[in-house]
Amino acid sequence: MSSKKDVDQMLERIDADLVKFVRLQFTDVQGQPKNAAIPVEQVEKALTEGIWFDGSSIEGFTRIEESDMLLKPDTASYTVLPWRSNDTRVARFVCDVYTYGNKPFEGDPRYILKKTMDEAAKMGFSFNTGPELEFFLFNMVDGKPSTQFSDQGCYFDLAPNDKGENVRREIVMALTEMGFEIEMSHHEVAASQHEINFKYRDAVTTADQIMTQKFATKAIALKHGLHASFMAKPIGGINGSGMHTHGSLSKDGKNSFFDPKAPRQLSDIALYYIGGLLKHAKAITRVANPTINSYKRLVPGYEAPCYITWSDANRSALVRVPAARGNGTRAEFRSPDPMCNPYLMFASMLAAGLDGVRNKTMPPEATDKNIYHLTAAERDKMGIEMLPGSLTESHDYLMKDKVLTKTLGGHIMDSLTCTAQMESDAFRLAVHPWELERYLANY
Repeated sequence: MSSKKDVDQMLERIDADLVKFVRLQFTDVQGQPKNAAIPVEQVEKALTEGIWFDGSSIEGFTRIEESDMLLKPDTASYTVLPWRSNDTRVARFVCDVYTYGNKPFEGDPRYILKKTMDEAAKMGFSFNTGPELEFFLFNMVDGKPSTQFSDQGCYFDLAPNDKGENVRREIVMALTEMGFEIEMSHHEVAASQHEINFKYRDAVTTADQIMTQKFATKAIALKHGLHASFMAKPIGGINGSGMHTHGSLSKDGKNSFFDPKAPRQLSDIALYYIGGLLKHAKAITRVANPTINSYKRLVPGYEAPCYITWSDANRSALVRVPAARGNGTRAEFRSPDPMCNPYLMFASMLAAGLDGVRNKTMPPEATDKNIYHLTAAERDKMGIEMLPGSLTESHDYLMKDKVLTKTLGGHIMDSLTCTAQMESDAFRLAVHPWELERYLANY
């Protein structure tokens, strides 16, 4: 835990911020934020001893006979929630989860990412990520979320077409007050679809910020009578929402992907990292695209990647290297959607990339053509494979991937297996409105 000096300084800061309640936030295996709220009088205990809670009711955590778990606040994550009223100011810590004996909990996604970052550090690398979260702002109807558009804007539109710009602005202002460095916000391709991007950081901090951004976006949207949805494909026939993630390895503060003398100015480390991503792409898909709905986005025609290729320009490729070079050299992994657990997704990306570096896995030749315009025969000739087309298929690939199963660990893997089976069975047994429309009157 923190030293007495650090605790005293944090208590002074909380007192100066006039905080009344503190949320102790963590994330379950499914990527859902969870929290326990404590009055400010209990903060010193939280910072020095931690706060015990019952983990048996948290998805993917523990069985009832081993349920006691400990929340330990990360003081670096402290922030006041700016959208709450000043008379009851609320702050937030992101927490690590521990079990008896002061042991990190193997089912804590944040721990899994930290452990993978430690593996990178042993190889001399730090890992930075920069995600691009897309989301929809839908109208609330009778107090419930709907898929009714709140605007009819399209890519980079202005008001009056972009009626969500005021909500977006308020979200950006709140995130900035919470310590984010926002780089851009804009209307996305589909009606009522938006994107807010923040500057890259180390992967643990970035994963924390993703959870914060989603929480803040939903809370502020609700104030405006809107529902913010990070669902991958809420409406058929239009673009879904992705979470393209830029990643790079650095050593001694210097970008390891840049080599000014190499072809495309990409170092061997960059190529090995890309080779690792492509090698493990089918298994990573289970983590990056974790729901039945995710696979309705990964189809041709809606700007989502379906094919396991890379390029330095082609946006139909799974991995794209943006034009920036020097310290900005990075690889963009385009398949993840914002339903994923960012801690597990970043850990999977990093593990795959490090495996590529260890084994000097060169990627195939870059594909600079629009893959969507190629025929199946042309793709076969070029050796271009597709990402898995379902949750069951991607989970099968994950189960066979020794690198990723070792990274995620037995506890997380058991939880992912259970979820995949339950969701697939529930979906298979459900009678969909499409089936009624197609068959009921004719048979």
